[in-house]
Amino acid sequence: MSRIGKLPVVLPEKVDVKIDGQKVSVKGANGQLEYEFTNLVDISNDGKEIVVKPINESKEARSLWGTTRTLINNMVIGVTEGFTKSLEFEGVGYKAAVKGDTLTLNLGYSHPIDFKLPEGISAKVTKNLIDISGSNKELVGFVAAKVRSFRPPEPYKGKGVRYKGEVILRKAGKSGGKK
Repeated sequence: MSRIGKLPVVLPEKVDVKIDGQKVSVKGANGQLEYEFTNLVDISNDGKEIVVKPINESKEARSLWGTTRTLINNMVIGVTEGFTKSLEFEGVGYKAAVKGDTLTLNLGYSHPIDFKLPEGISAKVTKNLIDISGSNKELVGFVAAKVRSFRPPEPYKGKGVRYKGEVILRKAGKSGGKK
């Protein structure tokens, strides 16, 4: 039995859910999300909550049971509250700015990096912090990882882009010439 899969997804007041076979559509204050799930789980809505059950006792159906429930729960949270990932950047001359749907990063290269934000994702820059937010948790995480990949943190001085609160293990520099 899946401990997570057994729990029902409680629907807040202003969330509208439509289930059409295996396609689930969730609509709320922050937008609308759709996802088509596998046919190994049964998804039912009784007005106030969504219940997910495996169609049989196969290992594959049981393994997708909790995953499906969590994805639906993330959709409900996304359209009500939204998700945010924060990135810190550190380095001499490193800058970031947002113009419309383009995030411009100056990360020590000879050219600025212009990153077009996907639809439904917004970014906000304050000092050395970039906040990426949206209703789709998967897309927010993907965009944050993509921005981090432009200049990952290096272990000697810690320069680069990292998640807020991420700990970078520091290495000792060269100590050549000392005996």
